[in-house]
Amino acid sequence: MSRKIDVFNHIFPKPFFERLQEVIVNRGAIKRWLHIPFLYDLDVRFRMLDEFGPDYRQILSLSAPPIESINPDRQVTIDLATLANDSMADLVRLHPDRFPGFIASLPLNDPDASVAELHRAVNTLGALGVQVFSNVNGVALDDERYFPLFETADRLQCPLLLHPARGAAFADYATETKSKYEIWWTFGWPYETSAAMQRLVFSRLFDRLPTIKIVVHHLGAMIPYFEGRIGYGLDQFGARTADEDYGALLASLEKRPYDYFKMFWADTAVFGSRAATECGLTFFGPDRVVFASDAPFDPEGGPMYIRETIKVIDTLAIAESDRDKIYWRNAEQLFHRTFQ
Repeated sequence: MSRKIDVFNHIFPKPFFERLQEVIVNRGAIKRWLHIPFLYDLDVRFRMLDEFGPDYRQILSLSAPPIESINPDRQVTIDLATLANDSMADLVRLHPDRFPGFIASLPLNDPDASVAELHRAVNTLGALGVQVFSNVNGVALDDERYFPLFETADRLQCPLLLHPARGAAFADYATETKSKYEIWWTFGWPYETSAAMQRLVFSRLFDRLPTIKIVVHHLGAMIPYFEGRIGYGLDQFGARTADEDYGALLASLEKRPYDYFKMFWADTAVFGSRAATECGLTFFGPDRVVFASDAPFDPEGGPMYIRETIKVIDTLAIAESDRDKIYWRNAEQLFHRTFQ
């Protein structure tokens, strides 16, 4: 049986979860989480994970909501990020057979504090990567105030794991005040992710930091399916816009826009969809796709997305060497770590 390193699944360490409930302004943001014990109860988590045997292990990251959205007080978010990372490091230290590493969290509403916490999380606590969201309380990731964070992550060889962020307050139509029918999640999150990717591409992030590693949750969201639009479509970048000189921006890029999208990494967290997995794997290739489940947000409260994702990967018509890459070898390359 192949080892499996699940690089993007979610947890609330108990000390963090207790503090979160004390300081969160919008308790509705964690309403569902209170009924998913896999998130915060290790006994429940371990019991469910036993189904997958000792070869399955999890690199931990916090669940949404983003820390910076929890409370408007910047010191509260800084303290929450510190507590989250300390608690994650404790889990890894106490349960190395289950959790070979963790992904750091940051108080992104304070860019300077985020850089400082990233240094601490990686250099002192041993974080393998850092989670960022597709926007920071409505501010785009390509805003120049966040470039020092990307620069620091690149220098530390710390991959960034990009998670979507959008709530019901983001209306689907200009005449409405909120999103209906959970469209903000079903289609809003893939759009959020894809928009953030294109903003990073055209902000020239990859020209400025050509070795940076960004892992896009949910297999690159809309990008693989819309390969033609980001290919031949964006080869005509600027043709649809009269008030800005996008043609000059296109000419200044060192690569074709399509090629920048290929520089992202992606994970397999597509809720067990074979079609989406095959599409994403075809686009990104077997060297840039890592195994992830997005546990525990499935109808069973933990194991279902893991089981269904494994079922799809195990039956893909690919070489066994590529299957090993997806399950664990690419994670070793991504995090510069050997997983026994």
